[in-house]
Amino acid sequence: EVQLQACGGGLVQPGGSLRLSCAASGFSIGDYTIGWFRQAPGKKREGASCISAGGRTYYVDSVKGRFTISRDVAKNTVYLQMNNLEPEDTAVYYCRGANPPYNYWGQGTQVTVSS
Repeated sequence: EVQLQACGGGLVQPGGSLRLSCAASGFSIGDYTIGWFRQAPGKKREGASCISAGGRTYYVDSVKGRFTISRDVAKNTVYLQMNNLEPEDTAVYYCRGANPPYNYWGQGTQVTVSS
């Protein structure tokens, strides 16, 4: 069974850090582009970061310099290290595995940045 399990969200103060994890099963993350998306209340889901099968990384401008995506192929897990969090980062974060025509979504994990 193909599954993506995201976890690591929580409540953090502005300037704080969180690390999200996305554990995959049923496929190898080394063969897929794994992306982190986020959806804030009342807004469209947007891509935040992704790592390709070849290991190339991408970040949306609003998170560059603050977020770092990485992966552990042996653990079949992708991480999103989020530093210097801002209230605008508050959202439900989802991970997605893509290798067309296959496209798998995990459940979301809530990140709330508030004092």
